[in-house]
Amino acid sequence: MATFWFQKTHEYIAEIDGDYRVGISEFAAQELGDITFIELPEVGAAIAQGESFGTVESVKAVSDVYAPVDLEVTAVNEELADEPEKVNADPQGDGWFIKVKLSNPSQLGALMSKADYDAMNKEAG
Repeated sequence: MATFWFQKTHEYIAEIDGDYRVGISEFAAQELGDITFIELPEVGAAIAQGESFGTVESVKAVSDVYAPVDLEVTAVNEELADEPEKVNADPQGDGWFIKVKLSNPSQLGALMSKADYDAMNKEAG
């Protein structure tokens, strides 16, 4: 069972079988349109909450991706280099960006639940 937390800039962090993964939400993937390129950090990179850790390029825009918590990158989804469309197809599954180790797990408490995130997007829409 996966637990997801979201931030206002549309990134998620998910705990799946003891691993933490970071990516962009289904809402963000839909808003961006067809994703054509993703730039991700190196394994071992330490990134502070709120810092940009990469970019997503789509037919509509280039967008920075921000760390939802203080983290260290433990793995990068290498498949996205050749298949960025995986993010459009399954952003909260096979389209994850990075696996991470949390530097400060208490920061998860400041993020939104799926229900709160969905409500924010409904209001904005």
